[in-house]
Amino acid sequence: MEIKICRANSLKGEVEVPGDKSISHRAVMLGALAEGITEIKGFLSGEDCLSTVKCFRQLGVKIEELGKNHLKVYGVGLNGFTEPEDVLDAGNSGTTMRLLLGILSGQKFYSVITGDASLRKRPMDRVIKPLKMMGAQIRARNKDSLAPVSILGHDAAVLKPIEYETPVASAQVKSALLLAGLFCEGTTVISEKVKTRDHTERMLKAFGADIEIKDEGRRILLKGPSHLRGREVKVPGDISSASFFIVAGCLVPGSEIIISNVGVNSTRTGILDILSSMGADIKLFNKRILCGEPVADIAVKHSSLKAVEIGGEIIPRVIDEIPVLAVAACRAYGTTVIRDAAELRYKETDRIGIIAAELRKMGARIKEMDDGFIIEGPVSLKGASLNSHGDHRIAMALAVAGLTAEGETIIKDAQCAAISFPNFYETLWELMEISGGK
Repeated sequence: MEIKICRANSLKGEVEVPGDKSISHRAVMLGALAEGITEIKGFLSGEDCLSTVKCFRQLGVKIEELGKNHLKVYGVGLNGFTEPEDVLDAGNSGTTMRLLLGILSGQKFYSVITGDASLRKRPMDRVIKPLKMMGAQIRARNKDSLAPVSILGHDAAVLKPIEYETPVASAQVKSALLLAGLFCEGTTVISEKVKTRDHTERMLKAFGADIEIKDEGRRILLKGPSHLRGREVKVPGDISSASFFIVAGCLVPGSEIIISNVGVNSTRTGILDILSSMGADIKLFNKRILCGEPVADIAVKHSSLKAVEIGGEIIPRVIDEIPVLAVAACRAYGTTVIRDAAELRYKETDRIGIIAAELRKMGARIKEMDDGFIIEGPVSLKGASLNSHGDHRIAMALAVAGLTAEGETIIKDAQCAAISFPNFYETLWELMEISGGK
């Protein structure tokens, strides 16, 4: 599918973004692992999260759809899953595959999990290696590093707790090991050099796990085996999805946007901190706590941005938003440097190479580095024929770029935005129509 984007006169109105993708995944997983019923409101019905639902249904978990973005999960406990009759398919979702590997490692049966062509290229050894240290029997393609992955299972609980420091800043690795730790007799200890998003820890605590957080969130102790209890989960809006409208509001003249009910967990708000340092007019109001997660409404107005340097400990807090931050940097005054983001090369696509190549088609002055970019601005972007390469965050970032560009921008393979934001383009049209800009 191709989408055509023209320069917007302004963007005005109030919108809601879909439920947080990370929290939606985890709500289904912990609901399945729990005893009793978990009701999930605000669930993200995007392709990635639906892959998680499908996998757990194959594992014998009853999951009802009660309405739009509303699920009921009938938990089976730690040992109530059944052996799947077919290969589990995680689709494009690294979260589904990596976290599910932690759960499947604690099961008695044989299972195999795979994904689409993109996911089969993404590194799984970062999860497989420590799971093997815990006693999991796992085999995978390319010397146990790539999917498909097979988990041999066992007749008795053989997983043992470990103390492990993650070599890469990855909430997925941390979460997979914590989920495996639920099956261990004893305390699993996971340490991080840089704190990553902590949705798993928060939700485990809410479901009744014996979990302790130390060293400002960088050291997690989980005592197992844990018996989780089903509960209601209200999923806030995804700040990664909100980021596209936050940046668009900053860049399009005359814009005034309110994005309501957004999760503002401090491990995820790097985008707000960076844009504020660039001079963005962003305000948070109506702050509250929802199921252990901080939530707020976000107001953003058109702003004149200045260049900054981005790197170090903030990168894990903004890793998914860097493609759209690169768009913002094209319109900022000065030279923006983004470094320490080599992990972007191992996402759904090589996001460093692709966003640089596509923005250059629009006239951006962007130099690619091994771990980031050097971007000189401001540049008057020009409409061009672009390609998302099947990456949802690239597609939406290019749409934001198109809003500021002279002429028409065409984005090929634009439908992939539905992976995390099923009605992204419709929401964008609404903001443009209110201001007469479509």
